[in-house]
Order: sequence, then C-alpha cells, then structure tokens
Amino acid sequence: MSDALESVKALADGFATTFKHLFRKPITESYPEYKRPLPARSRARIELTRDPDGDERCVACYLCSAACPVSCISMQSAEREDGRRYARWFRINFGRCIYCGLCEEACPTSAIQLTPDFETCKRDPLSMVFEKEDLLVDGCGKDPDYNFYKYAGVATPVGGKGEHVNESKPVNVRSNMP
Repeated sequence: MSDALESVKALADGFATTFKHLFRKPITESYPEYKRPLPARSRARIELTRDPDGDERCVACYLCSAACPVSCISMQSAEREDGRRYARWFRINFGRCIYCGLCEEACPTSAIQLTPDFETCKRDPLSMVFEKEDLLVDGCGKDPDYNFYKYAGVATPVGGKGEHVNESKPVNVRSNMP
C-alpha cells in the first residue's frame, strides 16, 4: 500500500510543479534587439592575429588541424626568402566547427584566437568556409607583446642564433672534443 501512496505523491508533486508554472508570466527576450551578455571566457568564431611587427603569426605548423576533433581546419605551409614560415592558404569550415578551443590551445604562436562572435548562421553551407583573408585581423589579440620569432631560436631578421630572448649562444661542438 505504501508503494501506491508514494506513486500518487510523486504524481501529485509533478502536477503541482506543472500547475505552478502554468500561470507564471513568460519571459521573452527579443533576440536581434536584445543580446544576452556572454560570459567573459566564451568561445566562438576563430580569427588569425598578427604579431607586434605586423606580420602574420601563423607559421603553418599544422598543430591546430591535428588537434581539431572534427577536422575543420586545413592549410598549406610555405617559406619566405628570409626563412620565416607562413600559411600559403588557411581554411576553416565553420559549418563543422564545434568551437571547442583546442586549436587555440595547440597554437604555439598565439595566431589562432577565439572571439565571442557566435552569429555565423547562414543558409548556404559553402559560405561557412572562411579563407585566410576572412580570418586575418590587424591586431595582436590577447597577446599584444608576443612575437614567436623572438623566442623561437630560428635565425631570421628578428635575430640570429643566440640573440633571442632567454637563449644562450650556440656552442661550437668541435671545441668540446678531447
């Protein structure tokens, strides 16, 4: 008998909750006119940033495309005459992107950064594919002073071997021989 009483009590509690919400005034937010404030760490659309010198930060290391769980990032690497690498083309399919942020975490140059711009809905799926020209912005993003080539240890016009930040001078291995 107690099982039947518990079942009736559970059913009555459910109906009471439904009845309580039945006469409550609905909360309606007119979306295009009013946009809810997003949390401070919200992640959405990806953009490519530049270093403080104005050059592209992306060195086409393919770490972002390897970290992407849905394989929506593709690129091709190239090298300039001064030895600096860059992405010849960089493509992201936002129709497949799940905005997980793994590409941003994997990027060693802070080139990829996620912005809170989440309104990327379009009718044509091909218009959701963004090229490098669409993603590249003129600013430095979240790391305004970081320049990968000042720390990388690669000989470029920014600095030669042993001239980078926190880098020791190269050792002549022949001088270490007995």
